[in-house]
Amino acid sequence: MSEVKKEEKTPLRYYEWMIRPCMIYKDEYDDCSSIKARFHQYFIFGETIDCNQWKTDYRNCYQWEKHKSEEAYDALIKSEKQRRYNRLHAHYQNDVWERRKKPPENWNTPLPEWMQKKFENSYLHIRNKEMKQNVEVSPLDTKCTIL
Repeated sequence: MSEVKKEEKTPLRYYEWMIRPCMIYKDEYDDCSSIKARFHQYFIFGETIDCNQWKTDYRNCYQWEKHKSEEAYDALIKSEKQRRYNRLHAHYQNDVWERRKKPPENWNTPLPEWMQKKFENSYLHIRNKEMKQNVEVSPLDTKCTIL
């Protein structure tokens, strides 16, 4: 009989959750460098953007997955942190809105009477009442017929 190999599960590193599957890096590079994306980039930014970071990340991911290269891991984490920073930069720089720690005290108060009356005959309100009353929905209601 053949012996079943037990795979040793190595504990995850602190930032390893940031690393995407390697094929995602390749897909992002292919998408970024496609002719459609190039037209879009030129339309939005007035020039094409550099997609080489996706290619570098794919290579580093491959090195990390296959050979557990420390340099590749560090470069990949650094790249993901930079990508996250770039994506959230405008959010952190926004000083127009005051950030709150908890929801307002009256967040779940009932809607005003005029608003309840307005939505009284809406499709969602009627379906909600039917679901609460356990009314069986007619199969004719779910079909669309064009005569």
